[in-house]
Amino acid sequence: MLRQQDVGHRIVVRRIVGIREGRPLFSDALGELVELSETHLTLATAQGQLRVPVAQVHRAKRVPPTRRPTAAAVVALERAADEAWPAPTRGLLGDWLLRAADGWTGRANSALPIGDPDRPLPAAVDAVERWYAEQGQPALINTPLPLAAPVGAELDTRGWGSRPPTLVQTAPLPLAAPGAGTAVAGTGVELVAAPSAAWLTVAAGRKGGLPDAARHVLTAVDQVRFAHAYADGTLVAIGRGTVTGQGRWLGLSLIEVLPEARRQGLARAVLAALADWGASAGATHAFLQVEQHNTGAVALYQRLGFTTHHAYLTRVAPH
Repeated sequence: MLRQQDVGHRIVVRRIVGIREGRPLFSDALGELVELSETHLTLATAQGQLRVPVAQVHRAKRVPPTRRPTAAAVVALERAADEAWPAPTRGLLGDWLLRAADGWTGRANSALPIGDPDRPLPAAVDAVERWYAEQGQPALINTPLPLAAPVGAELDTRGWGSRPPTLVQTAPLPLAAPGAGTAVAGTGVELVAAPSAAWLTVAAGRKGGLPDAARHVLTAVDQVRFAHAYADGTLVAIGRGTVTGQGRWLGLSLIEVLPEARRQGLARAVLAALADWGASAGATHAFLQVEQHNTGAVALYQRLGFTTHHAYLTRVAPH
């Protein structure tokens, strides 16, 4: 049966769709597993999102990928993502990265175990726990899959918990039909090098406040732009773009549309503006990180050409 480690991978599902003359009728579906819960699984198929009750699943298995990213490619993208979301307090454990930002977001407050920690794995995890204790924070470790599977196995033996999987998705630039679903008339997107007070207010509402460390995470990147989408002079959507990874990667984050302005094409307008800027700055590919259960966002990104490069779990030390 499927496990959380299968999220982000292509799978084939044989499901029961009816009964005829006392015998079950089956239908097969192929797609990327974007959500797995106790009751349902969700696939991103070529025809769109498909939500299947677990009770209807007769058989499911992962499909061997035609082209899996190499370990080096995962490491390079994870380092580009770290550059795009820089924690103000940092340390090294061999090649592993240790990061803290007053608890603001898991990405900026977790160890990234890529490369050699320069000591046996159990001793490396001990050192991570000590470092975060010195910061006065709970220990978190982000484990890119399947690259960091050995780390995950060590954490399992220690009783570490796990947050829902996050998909790291990529797409070539320019994005596929980024202007589809044009935003309402009178809407414009402005890109600036520093966020406005209104932009920060929207971001704070999404992320539960903005401590000083958060402002460092948002702005301490050489190439960064903050998207402001206005409708009749009112800020209705935001986004953030960075160019990192030796200029190759456009990182997209904090794509947020106010509730009263949703379903009007504003997210696509923000993404299009940031993609144009990234391409003009020399980036050839875009990446973003999206929680696997956010099926609406996953569907939007799929329409723009994004596919899952790899996934990661945020592991949480036991109290």
